[in-house]
Amino acid sequence: MKTSEEFIYDSARRGPVALEELRGIFRYRDLIFQLIRKDIVARYKRSVLGVAWTMLQPLGMMVILSVVFSTLFSQVKGYPAYILSGLIAWTFFSQATSAMMTQIVWGGALLRQIYVPRSSFAVSSIGTGLTDLGISFIPLVLIVLIIGLPLRWSILFVPVSMLLLGAFALGVGLIISTMSIYFPDVADMYNLVLTGWMYLTPIVYPETLIPEAYRYWFFHLNPMYYYVKIFRAPIFEGVLPDGDILIVATLISVTTLIIGWLFFSKRSDEFAYHL
Repeated sequence: MKTSEEFIYDSARRGPVALEELRGIFRYRDLIFQLIRKDIVARYKRSVLGVAWTMLQPLGMMVILSVVFSTLFSQVKGYPAYILSGLIAWTFFSQATSAMMTQIVWGGALLRQIYVPRSSFAVSSIGTGLTDLGISFIPLVLIVLIIGLPLRWSILFVPVSMLLLGAFALGVGLIISTMSIYFPDVADMYNLVLTGWMYLTPIVYPETLIPEAYRYWFFHLNPMYYYVKIFRAPIFEGVLPDGDILIVATLISVTTLIIGWLFFSKRSDEFAYHL
């Protein structure tokens, strides 16, 4: 049985900041679970439909976009499932990364009073987002079945896609959260970037809409292109993601997470003075 002494924070005995932050996440995992629970409960406490909103929101967007664009993109078989499979991946990324900035600011008072791993608020945002993503997966499967697309064993790959997307979102969120602490306008600028970024990603439209000469600039330099692909392939296309796409997505996830973690950890000791 672990003693309470193992959990006492001693700055004099602290090792590298990034490593200590990682150890803190493990030690304070119960706190992270409580933060995730608090966020989910608070979000749906006053809602009549509760968790059902997590399913209804992407479904509503799917219906609107399908009505508007189905004629234009009629060559895409099962277009509603095509939209929804990309939309729920994008919604997770945009909401989770934006929530990190809010969570860290919300935790500012706590950071000034006691030691808490600063990254615990960012990690909890990803946990909440992954929970919502898992719930959103239910209506996606139903839509796939309703419109008659085959549901193959490749769907078992989806947790891997979620893990890679979650790692990328955490890395991006750590970077923009750190910047937003010093420059509050970053939050508004990021929302603007997200709007443009979504339309540069083939969520609503097929890749073939973009002339081949421009696809490299539109897609291959766009990180979210790879995550939409590895999320959409097992569900909508019924196949495992292409090997090259999967390798690139994995490299982006690992690289972004490492850079984000180091960037965040290096500045984390100063957060309490700026929040």
